[in-house]
Amino acid sequence: MKKKWNRQHTRSLIIMLFSSALFGFLLSSCSSKVSTSIDLTGKWNFKIDSLGVGEYQQWYFLDLEETIELPGSMPERKKGNIVGYDTKFTANTWKEYDEGKSWRDDENYKPYLNNDTFRFPFWLISDYHYVGAAWYQKEVMIPENWNGKSIELYLERPHWETRVWINGNYIGLQNALGLGHRYNVGKYLKTGLNKITICVDNSIKDIDVGIDSHSISDNTQSNWNGIVGDIKLIQKDAISISNVKIYPDIHKKLAQLEISVKNETPKKQMGNLKVSAKAINSKNKHKVKDVYLSYAIARDSTTIVMNYPMGDEVQLWDEFNPNLYELSVEIESAGYKDAFTSNFGMREFQNQGKGFVINKRPVYLRGTLDCAIFPKTGYPPTTIEPWERIINICKAHGLNHIRFHSWCPPKAAFDAADKLGFYYQVEASSWANILGDSTALDQWVYDESERMVAEYGNHPSFCLMPYGNEPHGQHHKAYLTEFVKYWKAKGDTRRVYSTGAGWPIIPENEFHNTHRGTRIQGWNQNLNSVINKEAPRSDYDWESTVADLTAPMISHETGQWCVYPNFKEISKYDGVLKATNLEIFQKSLEAHGMLHLADDFVKASGKLQALCYKADIEAALRTKGFGGFQLLDLNDFTGQGTALVGILDPFWDEKGYISPEEFKQFCNETVPLARFKKMIFTSNETISCDIEIAHYGASPLKQVVPNWKIVDEKGKTVKEGTLIKTDINWGHNIKLGSINETINIEKAAKYQLQVDVAGFINTWDFWVYPTKLPSIEDKVLLVSKLNKEAIDALEKGGKVLLTIEKGSIKNGKGGEVAVGFSSMFWNTAWTNGQEPHTLGILCDPKHQALANFPTEYHSNWQWWDAMSHSNAISLEDFKSQPTPIVRIIDDWVTNRSLALIFEAKVGKGKLMMTGVDLQKELENRPEARQLLFSLKDYMNSNQFNPQTEISINEIRDLFIEDN
Repeated sequence: MKKKWNRQHTRSLIIMLFSSALFGFLLSSCSSKVSTSIDLTGKWNFKIDSLGVGEYQQWYFLDLEETIELPGSMPERKKGNIVGYDTKFTANTWKEYDEGKSWRDDENYKPYLNNDTFRFPFWLISDYHYVGAAWYQKEVMIPENWNGKSIELYLERPHWETRVWINGNYIGLQNALGLGHRYNVGKYLKTGLNKITICVDNSIKDIDVGIDSHSISDNTQSNWNGIVGDIKLIQKDAISISNVKIYPDIHKKLAQLEISVKNETPKKQMGNLKVSAKAINSKNKHKVKDVYLSYAIARDSTTIVMNYPMGDEVQLWDEFNPNLYELSVEIESAGYKDAFTSNFGMREFQNQGKGFVINKRPVYLRGTLDCAIFPKTGYPPTTIEPWERIINICKAHGLNHIRFHSWCPPKAAFDAADKLGFYYQVEASSWANILGDSTALDQWVYDESERMVAEYGNHPSFCLMPYGNEPHGQHHKAYLTEFVKYWKAKGDTRRVYSTGAGWPIIPENEFHNTHRGTRIQGWNQNLNSVINKEAPRSDYDWESTVADLTAPMISHETGQWCVYPNFKEISKYDGVLKATNLEIFQKSLEAHGMLHLADDFVKASGKLQALCYKADIEAALRTKGFGGFQLLDLNDFTGQGTALVGILDPFWDEKGYISPEEFKQFCNETVPLARFKKMIFTSNETISCDIEIAHYGASPLKQVVPNWKIVDEKGKTVKEGTLIKTDINWGHNIKLGSINETINIEKAAKYQLQVDVAGFINTWDFWVYPTKLPSIEDKVLLVSKLNKEAIDALEKGGKVLLTIEKGSIKNGKGGEVAVGFSSMFWNTAWTNGQEPHTLGILCDPKHQALANFPTEYHSNWQWWDAMSHSNAISLEDFKSQPTPIVRIIDDWVTNRSLALIFEAKVGKGKLMMTGVDLQKELENRPEARQLLFSLKDYMNSNQFNPQTEISINEIRDLFIEDN
């Protein structure tokens, strides 16, 4: 384990500063970077070392015969083994099967597999897969003027471990996952032709970061072998700058610099140094005054610590004003020259009580996870443009934050976030199964975190750092307690520190990142969650969960709400990774006779998914003492059984059922909030709710008059008003007033409350049902079982409404389907059938059976009661399948044709059957009363004329025997 180190106690030389013209003259020739480089991208010789014999057989002396293009990966260049049923992936499938069985025997997948086309249900796959050592070799000409110079071999993004030989000489081994590999190779290179040999090994050895870690897992980016980004030789003088750490102090308006100077000459040297800075990415120009310094450097290296005044015109960095500075440090000594340039931001990100502040302004983190999903390449981009696109999409959806789940992105991602004003949580590339047991991983996590901070620590976007994701092991808590203490003791306050994303919660944490009681659906809550067990409302929060905490809480992996697969997306997978999982699900839907409904399933389940995300996010925004939330995810997660949890696809494109503007209503810097105790009202009740606001904009809002209105389904205003004029400071749980209104109705109706605060609008749907329903001529027999009376009525040509009790349907006929109101959580394949198993409803809202039950084509809160008292009815075994009036959308793994309500001709009679219990406790269930009325009104009309014929025995066969 590393010893504690404080940057205030460094062995650095603190030298007196001077600003004389003499030093300016001495450094005038140092105004540009003097290092030169040789680009090594292009064609390399190549050989796979599947037996691991390359080092023993000294392949670094051989001329490798194959070729490969770098930058790139082996799958990208069609190298490796053809993917097939024997491929050993780097990932868990988690699906449990009986002994001797596997996913290939699963009846949900087996019919859609064949030996000609390999398909895999749990994540995206490439055509080629390889885990192990692979050798890359290139000859390079070294110019004469490089002879004797300090030369660095730089590999921006190798995956994973590298070993390097120069002209047969072994240089060393590096195993950073989220950083570049840098080798000092100068003394091994000669003028003229040289051979560079690199062995890249992507197998897990003694450092086991976890096979589901997004840094290495086939679940996400894929466990690729190769090198991407910059690949080059960098020549520097014998005296050079190896790094500059920049510590902003916004209160003193200065930046403390730690300048690491490397001396490869045989003796102590004297030198001169110049520091300059200028504002970039800013509306206002600001050239900071240059500072000059003389220094002495011992043999080997020295760290020079100095304070660099930024001046009274210093510009601060945050999400609203991403003002950056470009810092340049130039040195000259005994004819040697070097320069170092780094961007940084003058900002202070801290925890304050149970919240965060940036530059003393409160900030609420609205984030998503980036799980390293890059279908086109199978690895993250190393150029800034793709990252700018991702961040701009996040900002368009109201987010200001990304958590990089168990991985660290390339420099380009930090550059993009710095430029656009975005906050990052970055992790040391691990989701450890065992942590704290004195394995090699324990030291590697410290080393990797040190490397991350050294390389990316100057970026203002780098604000939060835990070790990684969801640690395990008997001693993980003690280990991570020391990890947090270690980083706090270093005195690097440019970011805040925590144990792990998920857990554990310890007093030493500067923030907590957990799911403990902070989501409307927790892991394994199944149908006992807030959204599935409690009637629709919007007044709950998680205050009791965080009451005992003293540091900010960011909810861990909020959401995880599924949507049906979009099969139109399959054609977009034209890069390295292919969506054979979606191909399986598509063939399954076709086999079940519902392929024509695929687009409708996407839209209907997507509307429910969006509703679930709105409920989750608003609960977080309502919670006193909350620091933020991190969604899993804004875009789909393509692995772990296929978790289609995004409102965006894996390419960050919209799916067509919610726009960024709609999402931003409830996820933004400023969000009006309504605390409804209920969303379902009767005509004798007052529509009431408390209005509050969460505001984290650039400045407080002054003299704001909040206004509200209630509109009907046609958008016509039926009620409106204003709340008291007020100033709105930063924060949440800011009370604005209450609404208490009555609405006179003639029939059941849906309404929407719209609240507008300074142009920030949010909306909530609610329903009003008549207390008393009109009388209708009733010629319908209402039963809860297919009893003799019902059978007799059908055989005589009567009308029967069969509305059954929950739990009446047998397994294999729909009884095995766990129906809940919400969308599925994560998925069923990876969670071994976590409930619910369904994705809401699909119906034709214009069907006359629903004429008196206001509905859209998808689930909304008025369907909560029905879905909470229902059975799924499988239509699979009917000789003739009726088209359901209301269909339940099944899990894409099983794709059963499921009905909630259907009609059929049975014998001489007419049957309406509903899986919803519409007979029990109707006095407390206005939605059920209304749905029953609507169905009966339809059945008593001439329009009730079902055409599909079903036998009595087919209906009888649906039920458990005692029913």
